Amino acid sequence: MTGPILETSGLTREFRGFVAVNEVALSVRAGTIHALIGPNGAGKTTCFNLLTKFLQPTRGTIRFKGRDITGLKAAEVARLGLVRSFQISAVFPHFTALQNVRVALQRARGGSFDFWRGDAVLNQFNGRARELLDDVGLGEFADTQAVQLPYGRKRALEIATTLALEPEMLLLDEPTAGMTHGDVDRIVALIQRIRAGRTILMVEHNLSVVEGLCDTITVLTRGRVLAEGDYATVSRNPEVVAAYLGSEHV
Repeated sequence: MTGPILETSGLTREFRGFVAVNEVALSVRAGTIHALIGPNGAGKTTCFNLLTKFLQPTRGTIRFKGRDITGLKAAEVARLGLVRSFQISAVFPHFTALQNVRVALQRARGGSFDFWRGDAVLNQFNGRARELLDDVGLGEFADTQAVQLPYGRKRALEIATTLALEPEMLLLDEPTAGMTHGDVDRIVALIQRIRAGRTILMVEHNLSVVEGLCDTITVLTRGRVLAEGDYATVSRNPEVVAAYLGSEHV
């Protein structure tokens, strides 16, 4: 584990007088899995939107790999290697799993979404697409339409399409939301598999997932950082227990 790959200083976002993110200082070390947790309304999603440039901060700075990215657009930070996977599965429902990953690979290599191009052109992406499907445990579902996949496997497909962009840092927005216990276990195992050579920042409500998976946890409440550390540290913090963990019987 080396130094920080993503840092924020004084990160703030106001909405007509309401401060959703308030002077947040975040430091994510390269090669780690870092969780952002907190009760509803804590500012986690707004913070994610700021980091991935779907929102601009009211003030403060964001640095990725030492570069100030505060003023960049979402597509620009994605090209730098900071890529977000969305909470709501974002795949083409009537494309097969293979076709979805192939489209992502096509885009990653600078092409447009030329769905009408011949198989001879598009098939060049098949080998790598199958490798990515194998990586996320979907090899046997390559020819299955995304709409026919169970929810947990659809989320795995979304992660595969995100990995096609070859991110150095992956931001996961509630990757286990709405899943059965079996699907949660599958996604946790998937995240463990894909962490090699990457940094992962995730918003997650399932505290058992956070406990077993994350190196560092940042707790937000009312837009501010309340506590930070490993799970043992934050779970013993009385303010954290009062604000969040106590309701989970931790």
